[in-house]
Amino acid sequence: MRRRVALVLGGVATLALGLTTTVPAGAAEAQASPGLLTAMQQDLGLTAEQTKARLSEEEKATDVLPAAKRAAGEAFGGAWFDAERGELVVGVTDPAVEAEVEKAGAEPVPARVTATALAEAKKSLDGSLSEQPAPDSVSSWRTDSRTGALVVAVQPGAQGAEVEAFVDRARETGVPVEIETAPRPKTTAAGVVGGDPYYINGNVRCSIGFSVQGGFVSAGHCGATGSPTTGWDGSALGTFAGSSFPGDDYAFVDIENGWWTEPVVLGWGTTSDRIVRGSSVAVPGSSICRSGSTTQWHCGEVQGLNETVNYEQGAVHELTRTSVCAEPGDSGGSFISGDQAQGVTSGGSGDCTSGGTTWFQPVNEILDAYGLTLVTG
Repeated sequence: MRRRVALVLGGVATLALGLTTTVPAGAAEAQASPGLLTAMQQDLGLTAEQTKARLSEEEKATDVLPAAKRAAGEAFGGAWFDAERGELVVGVTDPAVEAEVEKAGAEPVPARVTATALAEAKKSLDGSLSEQPAPDSVSSWRTDSRTGALVVAVQPGAQGAEVEAFVDRARETGVPVEIETAPRPKTTAAGVVGGDPYYINGNVRCSIGFSVQGGFVSAGHCGATGSPTTGWDGSALGTFAGSSFPGDDYAFVDIENGWWTEPVVLGWGTTSDRIVRGSSVAVPGSSICRSGSTTQWHCGEVQGLNETVNYEQGAVHELTRTSVCAEPGDSGGSFISGDQAQGVTSGGSGDCTSGGTTWFQPVNEILDAYGLTLVTG
């Protein structure tokens, strides 16, 4: 029976790890279980002691962020975790606030533009899609507080008038624009295969994200509103009560038929199953892990927030970019940082043999969209 609970909420969900700080006695050991340390060491190239130290430093960064942001005020240029220094870095556009930011516990650095200006620029670029969609040769676009720029990713070898026109559209937002090369991401749903899945309409497999009151959240591209689902054991699980894709990539599945919710993300035997305690956002630079019904447990770093990914089916906004790998069937699975839920797997490029990039839809956005309450322990 315990196995079923874990799979309903975790195996079909997945796991991700990341933030932890100076933790009370016993908490560090709970977070830094042998399996968890092994996974992070493998994917991030760390020793066991470096992993423990990083978890502690990252949670401290999370705790410091609200006060540091208040200290920066209108000059706030974004924040990120610096793994080499083991501290939160805050960009500021006004040197006069540096002392207050430092007093709050963060390292202030000069920023070219404010986080608000970057967010407004990206919002403007996203809004232009209603009149003119992005060309297929454009993979994604995001804000990067570390460089103070709007970053546009184009497919390898892409050039020509369409690309130039989109880049010009980005420059019209009034903030610096940088161009990079990256393959076009794909969503990671899959046909029926073995593993610990949930199935949509009997022929698509995805992974549960997180338990919420009345059901669970997952990726919108996995199924449309009204689609029936079955669990890992083949029994009726529930129905998609809400789904959005493209534009967004999230869904809410209303469970029934004797299934229940638990604040659990499955560790797949690599690490202990994780208890979800909340949904505080991990800043760029933080370590994070993901576990899904295909590739189970893998780790990496948060590379950026609020990125628009131009999938073949259409653009999806406000995704978080990570260096974690994923493969078909991992869609909808959990990204978790320490004991804080982060989001559900949307799509990516690459694989878990050669490595890749994966994006997730932030869980707090899903909770707000459907008025849901996260199940926590």
